Amino acid sequence: MKVITKINEMQTYINKMKKRHTIGFVPTMGALHQGHMSLVAAAAGENSRVVVSIFVNPTQFAAGEDLEKYPRPIKKDLKMMKDSKLVACVFKPEAADMYPEGFASYVALENDMPQVLCGVTRPSHFKGVTTVIAKLLNIIKPDRLYLGQKDAQQAFILEKMMKDLNYETVAVICPTVREKDGLAMSSRNSYLTPEQRNTAPVLYTSLQMAESMIELGERNPETVKKEVRRKLKESQAEIDYVEIIEAGTLKRCEKLCGRVLIAAAICIGKTRLIDNIIMDIKD
Repeated sequence: MKVITKINEMQTYINKMKKRHTIGFVPTMGALHQGHMSLVAAAAGENSRVVVSIFVNPTQFAAGEDLEKYPRPIKKDLKMMKDSKLVACVFKPEAADMYPEGFASYVALENDMPQVLCGVTRPSHFKGVTTVIAKLLNIIKPDRLYLGQKDAQQAFILEKMMKDLNYETVAVICPTVREKDGLAMSSRNSYLTPEQRNTAPVLYTSLQMAESMIELGERNPETVKKEVRRKLKESQAEIDYVEIIEAGTLKRCEKLCGRVLIAAAICIGKTRLIDNIIMDIKD
């Protein structure tokens, strides 16, 4: 497994690899867990080479967020990927190279997709995400980009960006990987105290309750969201949002039909957790 830190070296390596191989790309901020490794496995199953990036992207963190304390267990991460025997190359650039002095070219969606859900309380977040992924796609030129459904809003925004900017790369959104009690795997789960960790699964069980209500015939999104909020409040979690919107477009829906995204974000202590369920409603 090759580890590359310089952009020009990565481009040279990729240009040689592209002549003989298809490339599956998994972008990460490190602190890897089995959710990330499921993306690596999916990439390995559909491509002859897998490239993983590890880069804690400063432009997607606002002032006061957890950029400085974000976990960076790089030795553990590299060992996990090497032991998997699935990763051909790890790209681990420095922030000063990705965003050199005078950097001024950002990529941002101008529609409403970055303004809903997480974008309400993190208004600059997705501009940082789309910019860094645009740069990584230009450097790595993958055939396929692997994203997790846990970050569904991010995945749909990146799909839209790639379509609008005519990237040839295909986005592949993979299922959320969960702990045994249903909590979606996340690097930020390590922030939780044991007591908070016991509370955290309420996020997924609340979404499951919403799914059950819809399966039983409820079609008013406000009724479903009200019940989800009630259940979350019982756990003492601080609610950021509970929303049901169109999957893919992230547009609000007055009546539940078609493919919908049931999404919520909560804070337990100082740790912010997000999760979602996607449903196909037949009637």
